[in-house]
Amino acid sequence: MTVEYDSSDVPVVIVGAGPVGVTAALLLARRGVRTVVLERHHDVYPLPRAVATDDEVRRVLQAAGVQEEFAAIARPARGLRLLDARHRVMAEFPRVAQGVHGFPQTSMFDQPELERVLRDALARAPECDLRGGVEVVGVAQGGAGPVEVTYRDDEGEHLLRAAAVLGCDGANSITRDAIGAAWEDLRFEEHWTVVDVRTTLPVRCWEGVEQICDPRRPATFMRIGEDRYRWEFRLPGDAEPDPGRLRELIAPWVDLPPGAGSGADFESEFESGFEADIESGFEVLRRARYTFRARIADRWQRGRVFLLGDAAHLTPPFIGQGLCAGLRDAYNLTWKLARVLQQGADERLLETYESERKPHARHVIRLAVAMGWAMTGGQDGAAALRRGLLGAAVRIPGLGTAAARDLSPALTAGPLVRRRIRGRGGNALVGRFCPQPWVSADGRRARLDELLGDSFAVLTAVPLSPALQAVAEGLGARVLAVSRLGDDGRLADWLREGRANAVLLRPDRVVMDVVPAGGTDFTGTAAWASLLHTTRNPSLAQRTVENGLSRSATR
Repeated sequence: MTVEYDSSDVPVVIVGAGPVGVTAALLLARRGVRTVVLERHHDVYPLPRAVATDDEVRRVLQAAGVQEEFAAIARPARGLRLLDARHRVMAEFPRVAQGVHGFPQTSMFDQPELERVLRDALARAPECDLRGGVEVVGVAQGGAGPVEVTYRDDEGEHLLRAAAVLGCDGANSITRDAIGAAWEDLRFEEHWTVVDVRTTLPVRCWEGVEQICDPRRPATFMRIGEDRYRWEFRLPGDAEPDPGRLRELIAPWVDLPPGAGSGADFESEFESGFEADIESGFEVLRRARYTFRARIADRWQRGRVFLLGDAAHLTPPFIGQGLCAGLRDAYNLTWKLARVLQQGADERLLETYESERKPHARHVIRLAVAMGWAMTGGQDGAAALRRGLLGAAVRIPGLGTAAARDLSPALTAGPLVRRRIRGRGGNALVGRFCPQPWVSADGRRARLDELLGDSFAVLTAVPLSPALQAVAEGLGARVLAVSRLGDDGRLADWLREGRANAVLLRPDRVVMDVVPAGGTDFTGTAAWASLLHTTRNPSLAQRTVENGLSRSATR
């Protein structure tokens, strides 16, 4: 065995080079943190899997430096429709072309194309070292020392010592086993077949996602790209669909010409290497059988070892949040880890990763399970009742907007999200994301985050007091007056509606604290200052803590 690096040379080892692992590496690289990424495949997995993302996660990709490249491969979608067994619309949840984060609320994409974009960015980042074709066989942590990661490749067995390890290694995670985590079953398990197709034939398509709420034959359909489509069909038990019957299943959307998608020809397409039926204009790219499950790990961290993505949570795909949840994990954890590793922040800062992300992941999984129930649960009588309830619900004003917002509720109260006090101004903003409008800077238009940088930021509608200036300096926060941003007053309106004079934004753009309307100071400094102070500049850090504690004592 060869020891390659010590802990000072490998700050972070990431197990798994899927979208979550690579995005985490890129986010750390933006903060100057070196990573070694270990992946069992030599190249990007070539078949499509995840196909949808929301505007919040588009913002994560922006933070990782790949937004423009992703925009070139993404396709905005109109939203979600629930259809009955006869394909009549029961409910519709539209998505707008520009959400609060500055991007389409729903975007469709091809996962291999996204992974290629991420891998190309990784290759350009000198802080990142990707090692493909390796098998991680051990993750061990003893006491306060470095985490030891053992892996094998063609040359033998190697040992890496790291200051932290991110387990982005999927549902069968060796990292999860290493920290002694177990699955909590959230009681959903169904077998589905997924069919990905490229076709030039006319397709009856709404340009969004369609969920067929038929207990006998539930299905999902969506357009992914210019000529790319996906169907998902639930299977009874462990059965495989008869290849000849797939023609019947697809018939509501596309008319296949004689000889295409029927009998032995269609079976040959699936079972002889997925060969394309080029002459018919209908090419089956993939048929795969999946078991959709709802699970969440009972622990996401032990010491300096963390779980992200499918290693930490599994969700049915019905609301398109599987990959999104993993990228949210990466966004939440990486800035905290960088601050601890590079700036000497308190180790307790890392404990807020699980406490903030786990409740949200559980919430999203439950929403997906509820959607699965709406699609598949109940007999004919229950289905009729469900159709009536959904038909009535969709007529409620603002329901579509509320449904989109429900995917990203405010973070639960904690050290970095002060507890809400009834009647205090600004409470509605704490724990929520700051919007991202287009702003003007140096004579050019840019998205807000391009001005904020990668650290903390203060957005203010009033001049800052000396105490607030000291807090901003202690955190290395950039201060921006909303009146000078050229955003047509969007951020000023947001502050006014939230009854706040100013907000303190975390590096992941979550509102950490507010100056209430009529106030002059942040309201929760004493709770978070001790976690965020750094040993690199103790005088400013100490001043930040002392200011916060003194204001808290006199309040």
